[in-house]
Amino acid sequence: MADKIQLTPNVISEQGLRQSLEHGGQLEIECREQPFRKGPSWHGLWVMKSVDPSGDVQMLVTARMDAARGGFKVREFKTATGIISFLADCGFAVAYFPLRAGEKTTLRLQLAA
Repeated sequence: MADKIQLTPNVISEQGLRQSLEHGGQLEIECREQPFRKGPSWHGLWVMKSVDPSGDVQMLVTARMDAARGGFKVREFKTATGIISFLADCGFAVAYFPLRAGEKTTLRLQLAA
C-alpha cells in the first residue's frame, strides 16, 4: 500500500493502522497478562498488531518516543474499556478480544461495498 505511514519496518502508528484497516488489513489483539476484575472493570494487558493484506506484521506503538530505550513505545491496553473505545474509534461495530493470557484474535473491518 503506497500511502502507508511507515515508521520502521516492524512498527505502525494509530494513523497507519487505520489506513491499513481501510485497505483490507487486519488487527491482531494479543492478551499478554491474565485479565482480572476490579470492581465493575476488567484489567489486564493487551497489545495490538497490524497485519496488512500482503502478510506484513507491525506492532502498534504510541506517538511518543521511549527515550529510555531509544525507540518507540509499544501501545499497551490495560482495561477492557480502553480496548472497546479504541476498536470503536477504528470503526469496528463489534468488540471481540481474548480474555486469557497468551491468546490472540484477529479482526477485520466490514468495509462498505
